[in-house]
Amino acid sequence: MPPSRNTLTIRVYVPAHPGDERCLVAAAHGLEHTVPGLWLTWTVSDEQELVPLPERDEWLARIRRDGGIPFICNNDEGAPLTLSALDGPGPTPLLDVHAKLPLNSEILAVAAKALEGMAEGAHALWGHATPFEAAAEISRQTVHPMHKPQDPPRGLPALKFPQELRSPEIPHRLGWLNYWSAAATRIIGFPDPERDADLLSRARRLSSGGWVVQLTDAPLTLDNPAHLDALLRAYARFPVIGGRVAP
Repeated sequence: MPPSRNTLTIRVYVPAHPGDERCLVAAAHGLEHTVPGLWLTWTVSDEQELVPLPERDEWLARIRRDGGIPFICNNDEGAPLTLSALDGPGPTPLLDVHAKLPLNSEILAVAAKALEGMAEGAHALWGHATPFEAAAEISRQTVHPMHKPQDPPRGLPALKFPQELRSPEIPHRLGWLNYWSAAATRIIGFPDPERDADLLSRARRLSSGGWVVQLTDAPLTLDNPAHLDALLRAYARFPVIGGRVAP
């Protein structure tokens, strides 16, 4: 599915280790249980042709064990939805499990649950769900004086490369909907009842001890000054995110 302004990206980050193929299956189930009528039972061949996957779970496990990059989709040109995964960099690499969904009213109604389903099912450390355009700008916050020398957009703080972070539990960045595992909340210092009253009004604690935290009522767009201010305030509140201070 090509990126567009009408796309919601969900990314969850899972410790990469033998047996992590199970997290891909769980992430797929998490999406299917929250998005009405969704079945991720197709993939795409090297010739860019759709291929049905009647035994999808077994295929996901096999391709991951063999070191492959999984890609599954719903075969719906009107509302395409995909799920894939990539190995991340760093001394403690994280598997980046990501889904692209149409940014429509049906998806928005279940977006927080979809993020929760993927993250909790895959036992992720952290994750986010963010509209494509905002996610693209936020990704430009990650800079390096030699490898990526640039100024972050819109006055946002500069974030370190993932491989520079001291712990895999540290979120690399913020998004519109944020999933923080119990380990991630401890390392960033959330929640504080006094300082986090606004965030807690749009947050939900999960049975695992993790949280789903929503920055803005409407999907995040950095052209909206109120949304940009909410993002800046969240970065100021959690300086550990992106490795700006040591935990």
